[in-house]
Amino acid sequence: MSTTKPRFISYLLGILTALLLTVALVKFIMDPPAGDLQHLIISLGLTSLISGAIGFLSHRLGWWRRLPRLSYTLTLGYILAGGLALFNIWVTARLMFINQHDLALGSLLLLFAGGISIAFGFFISNTITQALGNLVDGTSQLSQGDFSARVTITGNDEIAQLSKAFNDMSARLEQAAENERALDETRRNLVAWASHDLRTPLTSLRVMITALADGVVTDEETISRYLNQSQNEITRMSKLLDDLFELAQLDAGYEKLDFEWLALSDLISDTLESFAARAQAKEVTLDGYVDPQVDLVWAAPEKLSRILDNLVSNALRYSPKKGTIRLSAEVEENATIVTVANSGSEINAKDLPFIFDRFYRGEKSRVRDQSENGGVGLGLSIAKGLVEAHGGKIWVKSVPDEGTSFSFSLPVNKQK
Repeated sequence: MSTTKPRFISYLLGILTALLLTVALVKFIMDPPAGDLQHLIISLGLTSLISGAIGFLSHRLGWWRRLPRLSYTLTLGYILAGGLALFNIWVTARLMFINQHDLALGSLLLLFAGGISIAFGFFISNTITQALGNLVDGTSQLSQGDFSARVTITGNDEIAQLSKAFNDMSARLEQAAENERALDETRRNLVAWASHDLRTPLTSLRVMITALADGVVTDEETISRYLNQSQNEITRMSKLLDDLFELAQLDAGYEKLDFEWLALSDLISDTLESFAARAQAKEVTLDGYVDPQVDLVWAAPEKLSRILDNLVSNALRYSPKKGTIRLSAEVEENATIVTVANSGSEINAKDLPFIFDRFYRGEKSRVRDQSENGGVGLGLSIAKGLVEAHGGKIWVKSVPDEGTSFSFSLPVNKQK
């Protein structure tokens, strides 16, 4: 009722406006005698009241809502409008005592014009409803899970805007479904890869513990070696589980980052110092450089340290003896760029797009130093997730005979 009442009032105002405008034009153009003008006003007023009553009854009874197609509804509206126009002219002419011949001819011409108008209205209504029909078909496709459904956009009216909104929604749903499929595949692969990487150390542990428990191994040296190997395998599995947990946190968006201002030069120095013993054992030279323009950075110290550890550890794993690892930080345009570069083996160009994939080890593209224990292939994935959590980007470059460099950015808009 709240929406019907204003619409009906607008309808009555439209009729009243048409009545007053017609009377004013007749008075201004024709200047009829007062009696004729009064007669015309009564005639127009009577037909206006009848038109208003017909319109109100049509709306209250809701005839057009019972039709199966919108084009039929619009055509019915044209018929009613044309019928009211014919009725108003015919009644007014009748009351004005026009002769029968002219009245009949005028009525037939009005009937012809009304038929033309209805045919034109039906054609236009079909054009309008065709776009709505396309939307109905597209919605049906969406409801059946076909997110590739799109509709043709023609014009700039409300239906065109609705069609554009439908296409945008379909595109977002399609992308969301694709992301869900990719995430589901990643989960399955993650379980398979994790199972594989856990099975190997567990098998080794079972063999060594069984040998110790059954008394197969009796000399102290072998017992000590078995215990050390068992400890290493347990450490490896613990690291794998920690990495998997961190990846799960990153995927779910639950990774909590405690940001603060920190000196990047101190963090780089601490990272190089922590790897000094391993690098010395491999005869690899560690080098660090921080551009004087690099100011304090807004970052999570623990997570940024994890990024550097993962990148330096990866570089050390693939650096040959007598190689060099350089950890540097510079300011470029709107970001601070941190780079970990190592000399020696390079990554094959066709493998570069997959370097940050989970469980990627790069055996097919890089030669790993045999003295280094291989990781489980999660370090670079975690580094990528943590960099993106800081609002930055990470990338890799590899040049034959020169080496490989991993770089990531810290946006300047998050710096002091």
